Amino acid sequence: MMTAARTADSGLAGSGELDRYPYPEAPAGERAATRSWGGADSELGRASRRGSASRGRGLHGQLVQQLGQMIVSGDLGADRPLVPEEIGQRFEVSRTVVRESLRVLEAKGLVSARPNVGTRVRPVSDWNLLDPDIIEWRAFGPQRDDQRRELAELRWTIEPLAARLAAGHGRDDIQQRLADMVEIMGHAMGQGDAITFSRADAEFHALLIQAAGNRMLEHLSGIVSAALHVSGGPVTGCDRPGETSLAHHARIADALASGDAGAAETAMRHLLVVHPDVERVVPAPREH
Repeated sequence: MMTAARTADSGLAGSGELDRYPYPEAPAGERAATRSWGGADSELGRASRRGSASRGRGLHGQLVQQLGQMIVSGDLGADRPLVPEEIGQRFEVSRTVVRESLRVLEAKGLVSARPNVGTRVRPVSDWNLLDPDIIEWRAFGPQRDDQRRELAELRWTIEPLAARLAAGHGRDDIQQRLADMVEIMGHAMGQGDAITFSRADAEFHALLIQAAGNRMLEHLSGIVSAALHVSGGPVTGCDRPGETSLAHHARIADALASGDAGAAETAMRHLLVVHPDVERVVPAPREH
């Protein structure tokens, strides 16, 4: 079982390589004698206490989560060497778990591995900032305010356009499902069921982007989903489910059903400015 990193004297330093370049696992006796990390370099210890690794993701997912948080938060700065063997020893996971975890982080642009150089943390400019995991790590780390503002700005760009395009694609099946989601949200709000409200709202936004009929926009739907997830409240982007939010969703659904692209876009803009982060970015839309 993966354990939290132990308090220590040294950090993730020294020459290392992504574990596609195999390393021998240290015998159990040597593990006990290896120094742990503490003092100024207790990054792994801090990360292990953040709690988000215990989500049933398995050892591989937990290690990706912890190392990813450490990199995004700045605990492991750019160009910091990562030693796969040390990671395996400190977290008491196999070299296979370390190898696969670092491969995932490499795919996200967080680390790079080169022969004779080893595995190192990459600068922010190389990260895939649209990756849902990185969005989440930034949103709950020191960069939380910037991340949420940037997500709000992206939603303002993506969703009104998606609403306008969706009105031109008369897909009865999706329009019915959008109406169903509004009905579920209304019932959930009456019952004080924020979880069901949030789930129906997430489905509503996913359906809307699907209905736009633009595959590139649909590819960006993960950004919207991540933005809803880290909004700090129910996934409407509001602090809590409310009549105003529900009314805007209903107006969007009605506009799509009638094929009114302008009304659908305006209703979406009204919905988005319910979110205080968006309100600081853009003015509320004018009525036409």
